[in-house]
Amino acid sequence: MKDKLSIQKRHHLFRLTKSERGSAVVELAIIFPILLMLFAATAELGQLFSTYSTLAKATKIGARYLTTAKEAESIDVNVSGPSSPLQRKVKCLVVTGFTNTDTNGNCVDGSGNSRPTLVPNLTTANVLITLPSTSTLGPRYVKVEMQSYNFDKGVFNVANVTGSTSSTFYFSLQPSTRMRYMH
Repeated sequence: MKDKLSIQKRHHLFRLTKSERGSAVVELAIIFPILLMLFAATAELGQLFSTYSTLAKATKIGARYLTTAKEAESIDVNVSGPSSPLQRKVKCLVVTGFTNTDTNGNCVDGSGNSRPTLVPNLTTANVLITLPSTSTLGPRYVKVEMQSYNFDKGVFNVANVTGSTSSTFYFSLQPSTRMRYMH
């Protein structure tokens, strides 16, 4: 009888050591943080590419607008200078997608309300416009570029997840477009 009890205990102990119940939960606990970090990095990188693509398209639209603007070749500062109506229109076009400006140069809709920007924290100060030279020799070009636009960290801030103070994801985005002036 004693032998039979001992055999049952050994059999039960053997069965417990060979059991795989709960191993899936342990594996999930090990893998889940890694999968979560990969998901967060993918989402953040996707947002970065989307923002860069939007900025690149905005500079392209601004440059295209300038290629056909007759005022762009004017040497009069009031017509084509840094605070001219032409440059304010192009900057608003790049920042908001519309050319409407008020008397102060702010980007507004038809009712005078401020328009939302295409991407967060983008201002007209981030847009640099290079107008065509006044020389008539050879082709002339216009250039619209972004300066010092820092990508806005999203919901999945990878730098916080990794415990880093900075990350290679967050750098100044500077797309630019150069097109031939058509006049």
